[in-house]
Amino acid sequence: MRDDRPYDLVLFGATGFTGGLTAEYLARHAPADLRWALAGRNPEKLARVRDRLVGVEPRLAGLALLTADVTDEEALRTVAGSTRVLATTVGPYVQHGDPLVAACARAGTDYLDITGEPEFVDLTYLRHHAEAVRTGARLVHACGFDSVPHDLGVWFTVRHLPTDVPITVDGYVRAGGRFSAGTYHSALTAFSRAGEASRVARERRAVEPRPTDRRVRAVPGPVGRSAETGGWAVPLPTIDPQVVRRSAAARPEYGPDFRYRHFAAVKRLPTVLAGAAGLGGLAALVRVPPARRWLLGRLASGQGPTPEQRAKSWFRVRFVGAGGGRRVVTEVSGGDPGYDETAKMLAESALCLALDDLPATAGQVTPVTAMGDALLHRLTRAGLTFRVLE
Repeated sequence: MRDDRPYDLVLFGATGFTGGLTAEYLARHAPADLRWALAGRNPEKLARVRDRLVGVEPRLAGLALLTADVTDEEALRTVAGSTRVLATTVGPYVQHGDPLVAACARAGTDYLDITGEPEFVDLTYLRHHAEAVRTGARLVHACGFDSVPHDLGVWFTVRHLPTDVPITVDGYVRAGGRFSAGTYHSALTAFSRAGEASRVARERRAVEPRPTDRRVRAVPGPVGRSAETGGWAVPLPTIDPQVVRRSAAARPEYGPDFRYRHFAAVKRLPTVLAGAAGLGGLAALVRVPPARRWLLGRLASGQGPTPEQRAKSWFRVRFVGAGGGRRVVTEVSGGDPGYDETAKMLAESALCLALDDLPATAGQVTPVTAMGDALLHRLTRAGLTFRVLE
């Protein structure tokens, strides 16, 4: 694990809103002997973040600050080579993320991010998975609300079912709160690059190995009334089902024939119709450059809600699993999904990779594949709830 490197963990992008929250979480919860540092392109802003952390934990007055721009490959190689684990909040990732992944893959450094961009994840698999396997680096995407609650939630559900029978799991997501600026920008970027994303997904499918003795699927479900939620179930076109499917492909515990469906749980039909119309209009607008620039300017990077606003936010994801004549209903729940809990998930994932005894994996892997029960236990201790309802 490169114990001779000066740092156990480097947080890249700490001057952003979510990056700052992640730094504060580490200041409060990282072990005192953790060797960690902040990294970003602006040394003055990094120093201001460190000053804020000193108010949380005075011993961080000497916290190291590393200056590197995401366009400076030499500086990124230096940062990646100095640490065992690197976590980044700098997005949209399809625009800014590839050089950092490349640097980590070459250096054998574990890499984490909070992306929900399928195109970026597929591109990094095509470009860097083989090199990461060679060097032993673990490239773990989607370590925030996309997709930790869903990936770990399905894993938690499957563990309560037989492993030698076909298994189905449906996930129903409910949340209250604001999207982060990074999520907003990433979503608009993804809408504007739908064609490119489809092409890259096809390229990945053509080369990625699949299980030969098991079947694993993530399929869109129908829009309709849901007895499980007492409202409407609407299929969610997010990265989460892809992450779940890849975890299932890597772990025999998901059974010989596994199927997952992913829904938003909505109480009223007008909300469903309004949401569909809004997404359709947004997808059309972002393909027009002036409209896209205007939309991107509505929420600037670094902006976010107040602590009081975040305290009112929440999420709940219910999973209904079935297999071998058994049925189980579980739930994952927590606070503000876009900011506080995402910062917690990223920080605990980074600490998990840096400090915990984990299975031997390398290359692009999912949170469950890389960390599994160790991360589930960390997040439970940190305040997320994983429970069996029935």
